[in-house]
Amino acid sequence: MTSALWRRLAAEFAGSAFLAALVIGSGIAAQRLSPGNVGLELLQNAAATAAGLFAIILMFGPLSGGHFNPVVSFADAALGGVSWRDAAAYLPAQVAGCIGGAVLANLMFGLNAVSISVKDRASGPHFLSEVIATLGLLLVIFALARSGRGTAAPAAVGAYIGAAYFFTSSTSFANPAISVGRMFSNTFAGIAPASVPVFATAQVTGGILAVVIIKLLYPRITPEHAAAVIRPHEDRHDGEASNRAGSLPGGTNSDRSPESDGRAGTDAARIAEGGIDAPGSHRRQ
Repeated sequence: MTSALWRRLAAEFAGSAFLAALVIGSGIAAQRLSPGNVGLELLQNAAATAAGLFAIILMFGPLSGGHFNPVVSFADAALGGVSWRDAAAYLPAQVAGCIGGAVLANLMFGLNAVSISVKDRASGPHFLSEVIATLGLLLVIFALARSGRGTAAPAAVGAYIGAAYFFTSSTSFANPAISVGRMFSNTFAGIAPASVPVFATAQVTGGILAVVIIKLLYPRITPEHAAAVIRPHEDRHDGEASNRAGSLPGGTNSDRSPESDGRAGTDAARIAEGGIDAPGSHRRQ
């Protein structure tokens, strides 16, 4: 059964709003709980973001794929997982959701609904950090999808982002939509409007590099593999029958037997080791 596009857009909007509220709200809380201790504030912000991102992907992933990030959506389109039309439609929903989430975070902590950030983050090290952060994020996502471990993506994405808070000087935005949303909160997690184009350019650059590397490392990646990003979802193209998702690791198909589940698991392991060609290796388009 194919979900309507509007339902997927609603899921991306809501998930993006939760993401922005999570990142910004936990940053405000950290500042109030540990004033003057920047290291502890960052740890609290990172821990809340990592755990919350895991939950948000589980909530909305089965509907839309749980992208909440235009770079992930367009990389998924480049690899055949969603249509270019759907990726383009996701973009405004993700940006609007992140702006809305920033407003809600401000209001939850008694601040003005909108307060434009003055935190300048534009620098060469920050640019490089965002390239690396975004590149790594996409490699985590698509490597799991390619090796039949897409169901581990919510935890892996949360863990990666939590770690990247500390190994990058930019604290790993890795997402143009959240970069825009964070402009609207002059708090711990904010970013000045003048810094956003630098971050967005770095993130797109990281996304392009990731697609190239993914194709080099996993040349047999198929649209079926890409469609498991971040959580398996059946609605890659409106109007297209998509019960094929049930044959994928992590897919859903109530007609599958225990014997076929066992065979699928064995095949997934052999695919991950490079021993056999993935089923459905031809592209749909």
